[in-house]
Amino acid sequence: MIPPVLWELCAQFLVLSLLSIGGANAVLPEIHLRVVETQHWMTDADFAQLFALSQAAPGPNVLIVSLIGWKVAGVIGGVVAMLAMSGPSSLLTYAVAHAWERFRDAPWRIAIQRAIAPVTVGLILASGYVLTRTVDQSWSAYAITGATLTLALSTRLHPLWMLGVAAALGAFGVV
Repeated sequence: MIPPVLWELCAQFLVLSLLSIGGANAVLPEIHLRVVETQHWMTDADFAQLFALSQAAPGPNVLIVSLIGWKVAGVIGGVVAMLAMSGPSSLLTYAVAHAWERFRDAPWRIAIQRAIAPVTVGLILASGYVLTRTVDQSWSAYAITGATLTLALSTRLHPLWMLGVAAALGAFGVV
């Protein structure tokens, strides 16, 4: 008999799979809502740590999903969550790809592409907001996050330099 938590993991990520325009990070606020606030499978701190681990590891940004599944239901949970998140969107992409390429110059295709870009950017910004709200607990942490955002948007400074400065500030107890 399959444990109910595996069915729930599967159901949650099947739905999110079809909403993840721009990758798993685009639906991070919804993932957070479902796994932390609705299902209570983990705390904000757990979620932030899993996100940090998934971003530090080599590979696609969808690794967060397998880590959530692993946290909730072990190795089987990680596999179920990843298959549920990747399966439907992969099948849909495969089905649509042929028609998408065939209608390369169609006005409706160009309009859809232009409309999806700002939606994806908005979803990614919402993800950043959720992570900031989840992790930052002090004014100095909010200030560092704001300064990092400003630098990232206004300069060509490599993000690893910003990460290094923030790590140093944390190590010296500023944050």
